[in-house]
Amino acid sequence: MARVGVLACDRLVALVTAAPAAWRPLALTNGCFDLLHAGHVRYLAQAKALAKTLIVGINSDASVRFLKGPTRPLVPDVQRAEVVAALHAVDGVTVFAETTATELIAALCPDIYVKGGDYRPETLPEAPALVDCGAKLVLIPIEIATSTTAIAAKLSRANPVQ
Repeated sequence: MARVGVLACDRLVALVTAAPAAWRPLALTNGCFDLLHAGHVRYLAQAKALAKTLIVGINSDASVRFLKGPTRPLVPDVQRAEVVAALHAVDGVTVFAETTATELIAALCPDIYVKGGDYRPETLPEAPALVDCGAKLVLIPIEIATSTTAIAAKLSRANPVQ
């Protein structure tokens, strides 16, 4: 499977549909990935180890603002997608506009859906879509207790706006 970089979801679906043996098993994960940190890198490496292919859905700028507040994202979605796509573990990236990955799951129908260990199956909004396409949910334990929100808060305290 060749790495494909950043593509629209419909283009990824077409590629997977045209050559499923080259892509499957396919793992999918998603997130804001606003400021990439070591926790993200380790998480994505572990997600890739679960399948032949790892696709990452990146929340659009509008969905990040809805989820994280008016001061986010710190980095535009096109740039976040490019940075994540450059990681060795990542085979493809797509930006999605919704606040959950439900539509992305329905479109790509991954074999495995990966989230961080801070999620629970019973509270995961994407759970019904996983059942519909028969995807296995894998929760990866958090190795490094850090977050973009915590980093941004620390920067804000260190450099208050005058």
